[in-house]
Amino acid sequence: MSDVWVAAPHRVAVLIQDGFIPFEIGIPHRIFGKARDSEDRLLYEVVTCTTDGPGPVQSDSDVVVLAPHGPEALAEADTVVIPKFGRDYPTVSDGVLSAPLKEALDLIRPGTRIMSICTGAFALAAAGLLDGRPATTHWAHTDDFRTLFPQVKLDPDVLFVDDDDILTSAGVASGLDLCLHVVRSDHGAAVANRVARVTVVPPHRDGGQAQFIRHHAPAPGDTGISAATAWALDHLDQPLSLETMAAQVSMSVRTFTRRFRDETGDSPGRWLQRQRIELARTLLETTDLSMEQVAARCGLNTAQSLRLHFHAALGITPTAYRRTFRG
Repeated sequence: MSDVWVAAPHRVAVLIQDGFIPFEIGIPHRIFGKARDSEDRLLYEVVTCTTDGPGPVQSDSDVVVLAPHGPEALAEADTVVIPKFGRDYPTVSDGVLSAPLKEALDLIRPGTRIMSICTGAFALAAAGLLDGRPATTHWAHTDDFRTLFPQVKLDPDVLFVDDDDILTSAGVASGLDLCLHVVRSDHGAAVANRVARVTVVPPHRDGGQAQFIRHHAPAPGDTGISAATAWALDHLDQPLSLETMAAQVSMSVRTFTRRFRDETGDSPGRWLQRQRIELARTLLETTDLSMEQVAARCGLNTAQSLRLHFHAALGITPTAYRRTFRG
């Protein structure tokens, strides 16, 4: 018998009620369910539950899901995910939880990580879990949210908010970004990137990226900025100026900067810095390169510069990060 101790998978419970969006409950199952360690062992166990189950739960379409667990699954969970349910949020239409939902949420153990997708944030706010804390929800419902829950520090302009044990995300697809962010935080960039590749989604969109990005109709022959960003990702070890990136798509710096913000919701400088940090994370996890070599590969020049920017972005030193995810 092997004397190697293997940790049990982290248990994730997804709470659904009538009116849920099928795509939203699929997100945690897909992202967490595909996360595996280097020995191909599952890192998460994902279960679906309902407040009065087990039993059938009607979605917002003709899809009906047979939830195999009742609210007791929440008491056993390490992470609880609450997506949108009802016709937006009738269970908290007056800022008060329905009795079944309150009883279910009361079963969650102290210290459990709680996540919401879309208007699931209304349930967390009605339960008092967001009082005095930063949070977000779908941009179309921010006025209602502020009216019902003025005590919450709502930020309507971001994809997700990570406030330690409480995490909230914006509309629908931002749940993908949040779940990938959690996998990355739990197990590192390499694991999250593998999940993203299998799911065929971008491996990382920063939580501070804008929720609602305006896209203009391209002029004839206008291919957007994708060629410039793809080129930049292949040349992160080099100094990259706005002029150099704009030249890749034959734009003036002014036009390129405007188009970049329109298409990504961010400035070229901030986007580049995030890509350099993401490359550094991957190299720290997957190679034995020295700090000077990692810095050079990422275009951050020196180990001191790497430490400065890495700590500013993640709140941890590169050495401590490597020790955590390669130790």
